Amino acid sequence: MSSTTGTTTVITNIASLVTNDPSLGDGSPLGLIQDAAVVIEGDRIVWTGDSRKAPATDNRVDAGGRAVIPGFVDSHSHLVFAGDRTQEFNARMSGRGYTAGGIRTTVAATRAASDEDLERNLTHYLHEALRQGTTTFETKSGYGLTVEDEARALRIAAAHTDEVTYLGAHIVSPDYADDPAAYVALVTGEMLDACAPYARWIDVFCEKGAFDGDQARAILTAGKAKGLHPRVHANQLSYGPGVQLAVELDAASADHCTHLTDADVEALANGRTVATLLPGAEFSTRAEWPDARRLLDAGVTVALSTDCNPGSSFTSSVPFCIALAVRDMGMTPDEALWSATAGGAAALRRTDIGRLTVGARADLVLLDAPSHVHLAYRPGVPLVTGVWRRGAREV
Repeated sequence: MSSTTGTTTVITNIASLVTNDPSLGDGSPLGLIQDAAVVIEGDRIVWTGDSRKAPATDNRVDAGGRAVIPGFVDSHSHLVFAGDRTQEFNARMSGRGYTAGGIRTTVAATRAASDEDLERNLTHYLHEALRQGTTTFETKSGYGLTVEDEARALRIAAAHTDEVTYLGAHIVSPDYADDPAAYVALVTGEMLDACAPYARWIDVFCEKGAFDGDQARAILTAGKAKGLHPRVHANQLSYGPGVQLAVELDAASADHCTHLTDADVEALANGRTVATLLPGAEFSTRAEWPDARRLLDAGVTVALSTDCNPGSSFTSSVPFCIALAVRDMGMTPDEALWSATAGGAAALRRTDIGRLTVGARADLVLLDAPSHVHLAYRPGVPLVTGVWRRGAREV
């Protein structure tokens, strides 16, 4: 193979290659190819198949009979923050319930932090996630809740990812506790104007104690008018209008989806909105698990993500979330891996990531195991032994 756009590298002697293309390999949704090879040219995948048929390349990497999977697509995180909430977690594990109010603690710490502190914290958790196989991540504002603090959070995030979400509507700012309507006006007006240039998405926490359905609709509609596409924190703590609103507005994802009616499930099955499940939040709050089996059996597209944030899900580990989903949410190991890769890509309306097929971005993970099933079979074990992002090996 001649290189025209970049150096070529073949990764060969792969015991099991997950392509997420059902037209390949075993014909399953994972498109598993046994005894496989994959060829990278520049930042793209240019060939996959039987290792014995791999073309000549500039460089060769021997996978040593281990598995290769697409890089994880973490489509829901909150990484622009300062401080932590160790005391709150400790109290919760000692019997106190979880509410949305703890967000105010992080808001105070984030407002007090410098830009340098926030960026240092962000890059720390990004590197932590990369070492665990995450090659694409979405992250949100939501811990500033002033025009200036929300805009700077998004500006800092946008330097590290294209998947940036404006979440001025995380909770009603403490500054507007007595006038929620005025805060909604700020979120849909001056704050939106300041934040829109840095963001691709707009999100709202539609929940008791945060924003009701009418407020959420106004916020998301204003965002759409500014060119931001909706996502929704929906039905996490209780039944509510979030999922139906997400489908109505063609949101890319409804996130959490813990408390669902049959009508909610039907709406998701009949729309384009992905149900993004965040088991780290249920683990860290001792809450009821989302029923992934119910969603999958209804034909809903499901994503798995970390919800990495300092309050309710302080993990950057997608493998951990896969293990939880398999153990406690009714997913098979195949379904959980698909949801953490191709499902996450669907939740970001992306087709260039989350799969290892010709033309896709060369984001891939080498596991120190012969099969992706080990991600759930060996929970807590650091199985990621190599990570390529945009064709360059970074781990």
